[in-house]
Amino acid sequence: MASPGSSFPAAEAEKELNPALNTDFQVDPVSAQVTTSKQMKEEYEAAERKEEEEKKKEELKKKEEEKDKAVQNFKTAVIISGIIVAVAGAVFAITKKLREK
Repeated sequence: MASPGSSFPAAEAEKELNPALNTDFQVDPVSAQVTTSKQMKEEYEAAERKEEEEKKKEELKKKEEEKDKAVQNFKTAVIISGIIVAVAGAVFAITKKLREK
């Protein structure tokens, strides 16, 4: 069986039965470093994704503004052309009436 000289270390039953009372716990420094670096990497990637999304939103907004500006320019050109045609028609009508008299 077991030799009389070797025995198991005495267990601290109080700490084992009540883990909330055990405030003397050790953290594995390698695991802590891995976890920290992983968290930092995730935060960095999340920040990059957020930045990319903001850039995409800005690009979409710029494209919408350009499209709206182009439509507005076209509307303005059509209205001005209509006014010019109306004025030219009025001038021709007036000159025709003056010639008849």
